[in-house]
Amino acid sequence: MVLNKFGKDTTNLALQTFMSREMNKTYTDKQTAFLEALLGEARGDIRPAMTIAGYAKTTKTAEVVSSLKEEITERASMMLAMNAPKAAFGIVDVLNDPSSLGARNAISAAREVLDRSGLVKKEQIEVTNNSGGIFVLPPKTFIDEKS
Repeated sequence: MVLNKFGKDTTNLALQTFMSREMNKTYTDKQTAFLEALLGEARGDIRPAMTIAGYAKTTKTAEVVSSLKEEITERASMMLAMNAPKAAFGIVDVLNDPSSLGARNAISAAREVLDRSGLVKKEQIEVTNNSGGIFVLPPKTFIDEKS
């Protein structure tokens, strides 16, 4: 259990927030089945997810996806966040054994997952000025002299 400074358990805070948003929306049984299949059995492939959910073969993918666009994006983001620790361990594994087969691909894939989940490498920029000090002035304000 991870507690924040207020003593609240934050172990699954992101998942709880996501699920509370999900509970406020109403979906048909097919939409729910589609969302579950899309990030489950269909592994992100829309047409198989539609088939698993029971949509007819003649149903256009745009009809299904357009009404669930936000939910699909949220779930994909959640999936990336859930795999961020695995990606971090993948980088560490390559550090431990840099000669392993596919090390470059593992690093590249891990970097992409971490970047998309919000963990990006930190860059520092050094600013130097040899010509003297720099002053930042507040914006000009005009005084009405008529009063």
